Amino acid sequence: MSSPSKPRILLLGEIEHEPAREEWQALSSFAELVTPKATNRAEFLKECKSGAFDGVVAVYRTFGSASITGRVDEEMVKALPKGLKYIAHNGAGYDQIDVDVCTDHGIHISNVPTAVDDATADTGVFLTIGALRGFNLPLINLRKKEFRGTTAPSLGHDPEGKVLGILGMGGIGRNMARKLRAVGMSVQYYNRKQLSEDLADGAKYVQFEELLKTSDVISLNLPLNAHTRHIISSPQFRLMKRGVVIVNTARGAVMDEAALVAALDDGTVASVGLDVYENEPEIHPGLVSNDKVLLLPHMGTYTVETQTAMEKWNISNVRMALQEGKLRSPVPEQKDMAS
Repeated sequence: MSSPSKPRILLLGEIEHEPAREEWQALSSFAELVTPKATNRAEFLKECKSGAFDGVVAVYRTFGSASITGRVDEEMVKALPKGLKYIAHNGAGYDQIDVDVCTDHGIHISNVPTAVDDATADTGVFLTIGALRGFNLPLINLRKKEFRGTTAPSLGHDPEGKVLGILGMGGIGRNMARKLRAVGMSVQYYNRKQLSEDLADGAKYVQFEELLKTSDVISLNLPLNAHTRHIISSPQFRLMKRGVVIVNTARGAVMDEAALVAALDDGTVASVGLDVYENEPEIHPGLVSNDKVLLLPHMGTYTVETQTAMEKWNISNVRMALQEGKLRSPVPEQKDMAS
């Protein structure tokens, strides 16, 4: 009598760090590890429909894999193997996946939450201080061998005594709050739900409009979904203090970039620190050309330590799914979904 075949795991994207690669290869002791041959979405859908991935129970996917597969939407889910039960996404944000569609098809989704907190918060701190101090233009001038420039740059502002308004007080927001309190900022936040006193750690809970009206710096730390897309646009900019500083390390599309450019042009927004963009890798030309905008190319988790930890966390989701029938870190929308 032949032994039952191993369950299969599909890898979408790359596992780049050796400690994580070793853990990935260790999964082969109880599962068959599979990779696609496709180089674009059309080829990938065709490969799915050919039966090449039959028997795949779990998928490990990266943010970059969307360049091959596209978004995990209704069309994609229908093409994937019928026995697929789990998709483990290597990232905190998972807007590339239509969770509702996956739920309807009985597919469980996980993400990588806390492993990204420190590095992303550090990026937010850098952008906050850099935008407040107006460091972008002097950096540009220095590389042009003009030192401070042909005319002196405008004076910046100290973080001490400023009010930091955090929109989305999850792990990254709380981490950023703790670090910016150390340089003298007071913290207020708006969240879907008010945090416990322990989690808030002294931060003041306010309503959305009050946060917009009273914050000196507004940091966007919320996930992108149908409810948060363009949560900051022209009406919201009109409520803000004149001279407000905006920082975004979440997802570009939570803010209307065209409205941000207009708010910079009319002086409502004094300066900006951005790590994410509405149509990455494209950036609105009005942001690129503005000396008051400090730009990073989505570097939030771009460290050896954090990306290794993320890969290992995501592998643990896959391992737990196959060995225990559940995910280590299911996405919040599926917290009550039956196994």
